[in-house]
Amino acid sequence: MRKLLVIGIGAGNPDHMTVQAITGLNRADVLFIPDKGARKNDLADLRREICDRFVTNPASRRVEFDVPVRAEPTSSYRSTVDDWHEAIAAIYEGLIRDEITGDGCGAFLIWGDPSLYDSALRILERVRLRGNVAFDLEVIPGITAIQALAASHKTALNRIGDSVLVTTGRRLAEEGMPENAGSAVVLLDGKCAFTTLPDQDLFIQWGAYLGTPDEIIISGRLGDVGEEIKKRREEARKEKGWIMDTYLLRKQE
Repeated sequence: MRKLLVIGIGAGNPDHMTVQAITGLNRADVLFIPDKGARKNDLADLRREICDRFVTNPASRRVEFDVPVRAEPTSSYRSTVDDWHEAIAAIYEGLIRDEITGDGCGAFLIWGDPSLYDSALRILERVRLRGNVAFDLEVIPGITAIQALAASHKTALNRIGDSVLVTTGRRLAEEGMPENAGSAVVLLDGKCAFTTLPDQDLFIQWGAYLGTPDEIIISGRLGDVGEEIKKRREEARKEKGWIMDTYLLRKQE
């Protein structure tokens, strides 16, 4: 049966690769490299750099594929994402069927960790449920943006005896800072939801392009640095054509 590896490659620095991830890359006959278009070519380039640096298997080959652009959210965010995932599932199915031999091994290289706000595993489950191609699945964890953020700010995510919530910008804008968590890590925030929070005394530790030479980090009282973060974020996004960022919000003790 076909073997499929889903490998976490870290938050943007090739040095984030674990020994397990490197071993996984070299087990694969074919490595799948997603291409999200010219504006996000850096993301494909990092995967190529990782392969150039760590893959020593002479039988390994790379297959690049285009990722469809997600439509702008309609009144139903879940419906928009569902349609997008269905389109990607069709692509994944074709890659597995056509590029991996009956007893061969393929690998998807996933930014960060496959289990944290990434949809590859859910999409592959769609492929499995279609029943057109069978495969065994193995997941190899990677360093997350959350770990990289804490490392760059030289901080612990939790305070003693306190809880940490991991959420999204969308949920933060809808629900505000949670009452039952002293700290919140926010991912997937394209609209700077922190600017909508009434409590400007929150402490924020923000980072973009974490672990890379382009890394930007800013920290301080939200009321003092919020607008600076928003400005730097927009400048960086325009310059590079894309941005990946996350931040930690913490209530004052």
